[in-house]
Amino acid sequence: MTEENKIGTYSFVAEPFHVDFTGRLTMGVLGNHLLNCAGFHATERGFGIATLNESNYTWVLSRLAIELEEMPLQYESFSVQTWIENVYRLFTDRNFAILNKDGKPIGYARSIWAMISMDTRKPADLLSLHNGSIVDYIFQKECPIEKPGRIKVNQKELAGEVVTKYSDIDINGHVNSIRYIEHILDLFPLEIFREKRIRRFEMAYNAESYYGDTLAFYKEQVSENEYDIEVKKNGQEVVVRSKVIFI
Repeated sequence: MTEENKIGTYSFVAEPFHVDFTGRLTMGVLGNHLLNCAGFHATERGFGIATLNESNYTWVLSRLAIELEEMPLQYESFSVQTWIENVYRLFTDRNFAILNKDGKPIGYARSIWAMISMDTRKPADLLSLHNGSIVDYIFQKECPIEKPGRIKVNQKELAGEVVTKYSDIDINGHVNSIRYIEHILDLFPLEIFREKRIRRFEMAYNAESYYGDTLAFYKEQVSENEYDIEVKKNGQEVVVRSKVIFI
């Protein structure tokens, strides 16, 4: 199989409604682009969500880590490359490179995905999909950022609460994974985004939440520029943990 067939490259423009007050692409929009590219790449190779749904399976995002040198500016062209680094029985590692208009890397991302049964919501055997042919797409390309780590929030200081609404809910009927990113970044004052930029952003998805759930956000400052966040639904179950590092 050719190298071109293993890696997918997709082009974008930083639209005016995709940038924040600094004129740069928001982390939420970048996250959406990454997930879209994962979907495009999988679909083009026969293991997209529509194909999985026929057998009552779907993909779920388990972890995401994004590291950036810079964000595209309004109206700038950029592209995202994606490839599969590893396939295990119950999950797969998918990496990304974010390239500026000149094709120079300005960021990378790592993600971990599981294929789950839509009936049981439990992980299913990836190697049973199309006789294990997903492994044919494993591609060795450098992704020079750390893998997502374990995030533990010790200091439980309530930083905010959100009752999930219409705009939080995706096609699967639960809170969209990117909406958590937006809610988490809303915990920080505008001033921090004026003075600093996000160097690294990590998400670990533990459970699903639904329309009408109350999400409580706990924020712990680990160092001058590093914060850990834990999101609990309805005062009980942890749904998401996140790490934000500014520079």
